[in-house]
Amino acid sequence: MDRRPGVSVRLKLTLSYAGFLMIAGVLLLGAVWVFLLRYVPDRAMLKNPDDRPDGVFPIRSVLLDVFAPRAAAVLVFLLFFGLLGGWILAGRMLAPLTRIADATRTATKGSLSHRIRLPGRKDEFHELADAFDAMLARLEAHVAEQQRFAANASHELRTPLAVSKALLDVARADPDQDAGEVIDRLHAVNTRAIDLTEALLLLSHADQRSFTRERVDLSLLAEEAIETLLPLAEKRGVTFETSGDITPTLGSHALLLQLTTNLVHNAIVHNLPEQGTVWVDTGARPDTVVLTVENTGEKLTPQQASTLTERFQRGTERVHTDHAGVGLGLAIVKTITHAHDGTLTLTPRPDGGIRITVELPAAASGAG
Repeated sequence: MDRRPGVSVRLKLTLSYAGFLMIAGVLLLGAVWVFLLRYVPDRAMLKNPDDRPDGVFPIRSVLLDVFAPRAAAVLVFLLFFGLLGGWILAGRMLAPLTRIADATRTATKGSLSHRIRLPGRKDEFHELADAFDAMLARLEAHVAEQQRFAANASHELRTPLAVSKALLDVARADPDQDAGEVIDRLHAVNTRAIDLTEALLLLSHADQRSFTRERVDLSLLAEEAIETLLPLAEKRGVTFETSGDITPTLGSHALLLQLTTNLVHNAIVHNLPEQGTVWVDTGARPDTVVLTVENTGEKLTPQQASTLTERFQRGTERVHTDHAGVGLGLAIVKTITHAHDGTLTLTPRPDGGIRITVELPAAASGAG
């Protein structure tokens, strides 16, 4: 925003300091007049001849002639002292703001690694500087994450496009090739590209928190997700075991259904080759509701489990199956959980597989 030049804050503070100092001086001189000089007689006093001649009996006019020039000199000194001292003090007080402004200008140029790191004890300026440093740190991490995400998304989207181009080039070079096979492969590649694009849009929608919150029961969402994915589970020889209570929370029905579906789908795909099991449980706590999805599978270390929510991170089994996905399943779960002010916990099971717990704020009684 373009603004017209104005008086600097330092000059305003300086004038304020000097003005208050002048007012204090005038009030002090006024107090001297009111409580002292007004009681001095305005005319000469008659003395008793028998009294001792020592002692001075000033009158008000004489005192004013002596006092007024010196009072004016004091006011001039206070004005000069107030301007000089106010300018110095204002400069020292506003120095942190200058550093914050310099850091802001540096950040606007694209450099987010700069930090203020204001020394000294805690006060309002230090709180502002520390908050600004924390904001820069979060912003730098967010920008770095977005850059990695953009690079990974570009790579993931380029792969199906490159495969489609290769298939078309082969079909053009060999007109006698079975067109049905090429179409089937192109359909599979195109489906993967569409799934990836929809996942990216879903992530963006959840990141922005641009959704309407309504009362949602996680237990009903879990039942719906299991019913939807039951054919896939039967095909892979996976059985479900469900339990739990009514778990009301406030959020987006569509996003929370996507979260639940992703968790159940992940548990099916990341399971044993046959005779695998998926446990789905919902529970209510005093202030939160909990959805837990647990499955059998390969043994994972805590380090491996912690990386599964990173975007475009795939498990070892997922890469080699026909349900490879796009590497955003648990990343979407993490984003939706955080968008609903919840927590996501991944814990490897000692016997293999993983336990994933989503904890969300409980809906207040009567909320709708």
